[in-house]
Amino acid sequence: MELTQERVIPKKMKETNGLLIEHIQRYKFAQKYCQGRVLDIACGVGYGSSYVITKKVNEYVGVDISHESIDYAKKHYNHPTASYLTGDCLDKQLPEKLGVFDTIVSFETIEHFYGDDIFVNNLYKMLRPGGTLLISTSFGKGKGKSCGNEFHVHQYKEEEFVEVLSKFSDLDMFYQWGKRIEKPQDGIRYFLMLAVCKKPSGCL
Repeated sequence: MELTQERVIPKKMKETNGLLIEHIQRYKFAQKYCQGRVLDIACGVGYGSSYVITKKVNEYVGVDISHESIDYAKKHYNHPTASYLTGDCLDKQLPEKLGVFDTIVSFETIEHFYGDDIFVNNLYKMLRPGGTLLISTSFGKGKGKSCGNEFHVHQYKEEEFVEVLSKFSDLDMFYQWGKRIEKPQDGIRYFLMLAVCKKPSGCL
């Protein structure tokens, strides 16, 4: 597989690579939240499974639009509780195809396409009532504005990101800089935000 600025392949990258460090840290952060049936949507080559599969996880499903990435995941990140499927985040039939999950992880995905309402609606439908969603994206100038990244259609302001997730409850926002994922500290310029939120109990 070809290594690009938007594709993380740990086995082809140095451990000191900043992009790799950031991505792995998000999965490490997610580990304590992951339980039951877990969906990793836009999982890339599947390396996240190495970090989120614990004794609390009885099934991990990794989904990505790239056939090449899914083939790589099946070969390099095989695990008894893991399965990898090709799928499109914006496919309105995705919830019917995949079913419901206790935990959903979606890191650095939502900024790659228009149609965030469709994507978030899919996440909502696939999350079990009371389940947890972890979703991250880059800070930016705002929706519909050029962001200087050829792979991103735009990058969100925090208030826009929060609004996109308004269906969910108990939203808790963290900021990331390198290995640090935390509440904002003075004097630090953060580049990414990571929201942890829930689907209200009793909602379908």
